Amino acid sequence: MTDIELNEALRNLIGYLVEERGLRVTDHELDGQNFDQLWHEFRALVNTRAPIEATPEFLTLQDRVLQNIIERHGITDVHTLPRTATDARLSIWRGDITTLRADAIVNAANSGMTGCWAPNHSCIDNAIHTFAGVELRLECARLMGIQGYPEPTGQAKSTRGYNLPARYVIHTVGPIVNGAPTDEHRMQLASSYRHCLDEAARLGCASIALCCISTGVFGFPQYEAAQIAVRTVRAWLDEHTDGSVTHVIFTVFGDKDESIYHDLLDGNRP
Repeated sequence: MTDIELNEALRNLIGYLVEERGLRVTDHELDGQNFDQLWHEFRALVNTRAPIEATPEFLTLQDRVLQNIIERHGITDVHTLPRTATDARLSIWRGDITTLRADAIVNAANSGMTGCWAPNHSCIDNAIHTFAGVELRLECARLMGIQGYPEPTGQAKSTRGYNLPARYVIHTVGPIVNGAPTDEHRMQLASSYRHCLDEAARLGCASIALCCISTGVFGFPQYEAAQIAVRTVRAWLDEHTDGSVTHVIFTVFGDKDESIYHDLLDGNRP
């Protein structure tokens, strides 16, 4: 898609999403808006959209737009990533997990499991749902409707990846820590990582990209969370040498997390 075609497609998608709510948007209101403005409006609308069916025409256009934007961001294939110095089964990668081509990526979800509803929020849950497309929230809502209760901490569920380069998204709810983490928090965090790996194996995945579960706004101290992640993943891989999962990628977004994982994986075993 050219820049002009992309902007026009976003205008059409915004029009659909607004009219879906019983409102109207005129062409004049969107004329003159640049890509960043149109994208901000589109993302806010999908972030707050109920988990309902969309028309085939909307989905076709949405898919073209999202795949084009992801391609513009640059897709990284996990097969190109170097392995760590201390463990050839592991990699560290810094970047946007929505641009990573892996068999599965992990989403740090909330107990409602239908994504982040805050318009244009910067969390991973929001990004994954935004770039996967509106079908992801609908699939999650159907899973939760069957389950009938909020997702417990430390478990995992999988969905399709839709427009993401990843085939699957594995969703897990990590512990929320206020103050110092307790032993229960530590066990719950380890459980999240184990269940994500279990689900990847059940799906027959060879590669899985893990995010930093429970750090950031969830409050788990970054260094200790990384220690638990590395220790849990290594132990799981040691116990599943004949399984499908052979490559685990620790994805990080900031300087501190990147430094921590390099310290743990290119230095001493935690």
